Amino acid sequence: MDIFKDDHMGRLRADRNLTLKETDWWAGSDLTMTSEQTIYRQALRNLPITSPNPIINSDGQLTGVIWPTKPE
Repeated sequence: MDIFKDDHMGRLRADRNLTLKETDWWAGSDLTMTSEQTIYRQALRNLPITSPNPIINSDGQLTGVIWPTKPE
């Protein structure tokens, strides 16, 4: 059972949080994030505002979201 089936924004936030978690190491106390990394993480945090109408399609995929491009 998909707990986010009817909660598109909840699914967006959960997916966004996982993506943010993957880059948490960039913010370590012994590292300095590049401006591109900072912009990327802020864009992820802004997703609920910048993608107000996400949809979960019949395949269970989240659509209607423009994900920022992860810097290298």
